[in-house]
Amino acid sequence: MAMYMMSAINVKNNQVPNSAAKTRGSKYAGQSIKPLPIHILTVGKTRSPGVQLIVKDYIDKLKPYCPVHDLRIKSNPKNSTEPRVQIENEETGFMNFIKSDDWVVMLDENGKDLRSEEMADMIGDAGNKASGSRLVFCIGGAYGHGMKLRERANVKVKLSSLVLNHEIALVVLVEQLYRAWTILKGQKYHH
Repeated sequence: MAMYMMSAINVKNNQVPNSAAKTRGSKYAGQSIKPLPIHILTVGKTRSPGVQLIVKDYIDKLKPYCPVHDLRIKSNPKNSTEPRVQIENEETGFMNFIKSDDWVVMLDENGKDLRSEEMADMIGDAGNKASGSRLVFCIGGAYGHGMKLRERANVKVKLSSLVLNHEIALVVLVEQLYRAWTILKGQKYHH
């Protein structure tokens, strides 16, 4: 996909005039989107108060667009010291929640790198093209996701080229979900 629309390029200086360097918006901008309920599943125990405050703020901002549910999967439920056992036990929590008709987005450091407009397109695709009843985002624990969830996910997305703590990933995700909906609705949040 082209990231920029270019009408005239100054070949000598290899520059794009400012009027031609516009990023594209969502393919769904201004169209009706079926608002699937969003379920955000994260591995973890008690969150820091600051993170919880930010997450609640963005979830409240998302309420006019779609229902959002923030759910936690118990981290390392069997208190194992083996990473493989931790992953398997946390994965069981994810898989027990996911329904067969859910559209599942697995957040992973090796997933597809999306721009904000592409996140908006993904939400639009899920609402308008997928047969799912819910849009489920999965944020794994310290050792990532297991094979069952990797196979079940409809799409794998990374939020950053950096590895993020699950609480930071959650903050980035809820902000990007809000940004995506404002892009879809043509509102003035995203520049």
